[in-house]
Amino acid sequence: MSKENMLTYLERTLAQHLEEYDFAIDWDAKNHTIEVIVHLFAENHQEAEIEDAAGVQSEESIIEFEDGFLLYNPDKSSFDEADYLKTLPYAGKKGIEAEVLDAVAIYLFEVLQNGESDLLDFLNEESIDTFELEWQNDRFAEILFEKKAQVISPNFLAYPSY
Repeated sequence: MSKENMLTYLERTLAQHLEEYDFAIDWDAKNHTIEVIVHLFAENHQEAEIEDAAGVQSEESIIEFEDGFLLYNPDKSSFDEADYLKTLPYAGKKGIEAEVLDAVAIYLFEVLQNGESDLLDFLNEESIDTFELEWQNDRFAEILFEKKAQVISPNFLAYPSY
């Protein structure tokens, strides 16, 4: 049995915490990034015309919203931070602490729960002009602090091998 790495741990942890949400993981080995893509779906009962970030308009009865979370190597990765809900660096081949990935999974669940409610409000209330998921760094830091307080020493998960 091979040792668990940050990619396998992330997949297992997200599956455990986000079981009621659709997500995908995209490992870009050349760019040294791991992207978590999350999806929210909501009924557009009023069939309101919705315009996405790319300017595409839709009146579909089911609206799908997608956003992403990115783990990256600060020395090797290139990306546009504005394209992501949140980005977090990892320490090259050493990887990242399991407690950080635990906190990501726990908080991402909260973000999606709040986002689902906000998306429904956006679709049903004309006074709300835009919708986007919200990541609050302070709340994430609280969860991370709690996770780290539960361990004696950090449990680093290595960056995956090819």
